[in-house]
Amino acid sequence: MRARKRVALALAVAMVFTACGDGDGDGGAAGGVGGDTREPITMARATWDTGFMQAAIYAALLEELGYEVSSPADLTRDANGFYPALARGEIDLWANGWFPLHDRYLTGTLVTGQTYERAITPIGTQVDNGALQGYLVDKQTADEYGITSMSDLADASIAQLFDDDGDGKADLIGCNEGWGCNLAITDHILELDWGGNVEQISGDYSDLMARVETKIANGEPALFYTWTPNWTVDRLRVGTDVVWLESPSLPDTEGTTTVSGLAGCASDPCDLGWVVNDIRAVANSDFLDDNPAVKRLLEVVQIPLDDIATQNAKMASADEYSDADIAADAHAWIEANRQLVDGWLATARG
Repeated sequence: MRARKRVALALAVAMVFTACGDGDGDGGAAGGVGGDTREPITMARATWDTGFMQAAIYAALLEELGYEVSSPADLTRDANGFYPALARGEIDLWANGWFPLHDRYLTGTLVTGQTYERAITPIGTQVDNGALQGYLVDKQTADEYGITSMSDLADASIAQLFDDDGDGKADLIGCNEGWGCNLAITDHILELDWGGNVEQISGDYSDLMARVETKIANGEPALFYTWTPNWTVDRLRVGTDVVWLESPSLPDTEGTTTVSGLAGCASDPCDLGWVVNDIRAVANSDFLDDNPAVKRLLEVVQIPLDDIATQNAKMASADEYSDADIAADAHAWIEANRQLVDGWLATARG
């Protein structure tokens, strides 16, 4: 259905150009940009709030390029919901892909068991090799019991320090159901040496982490997963309140899992057991073919990790933070980087 709409719209635009005697797009709402179809863009954002500003920046850039863009806030999706909708052409793109964590969503499985590539394209590199993730524990418990690695939880007496529900297993605050990290943590529990003594606790991540903050403030043991950029490692000071734990990685892991100079880790380099990720925009492949100017823009946008972390900390410290506040942060970032942004837009326009 979406493909038919695009074809119809392209034919209608061509007829208008013929009637006007002008076949060149000028970048305005009625024209094309470098041969683009000019259908309004349907853009989503992830359910993790650490990616909200980036989504707003991309939407604003696309609007400056001359597109009508749906509000990403109106299509907030987890990874499990986003990627199938993207492949079906119901959504055009988002700015919140994590790779290789999200590699599992790039292929589908037929009823015969055969796999196939979905119509999904990760494009550009918003944050290059800077998105860390892994497991942390409160420093007080780590120091008292000499805990430096998740493998220490293979000892049932260590795991029971973090048992809140009395089942004998450590309660690991993990990821929301529907997030890629939720599935990855499940794989770790099933396959790694410490997994038999650990269970993942899922729910609303922000609410669960608020409980972690309270536990640590009260001097109680706490074990959790987090990623960067994320407000958690601003509010819970690494090396003072919490420490990173090393972990073995899954046997088939490809890519580096070690980080040098990581504060709050017992070893240097620190092996987190998770591949360091790139944050990337992800789009429907047919949409990119139809919109080369958008493709060129997505290829060049980069947002410094420190800028994302600063905004995340600001957002986390506020009692309330609206979508209007996030949009204001996005526009402020664009204006602070106007020369760079104008260069991206010039590249996109060809």
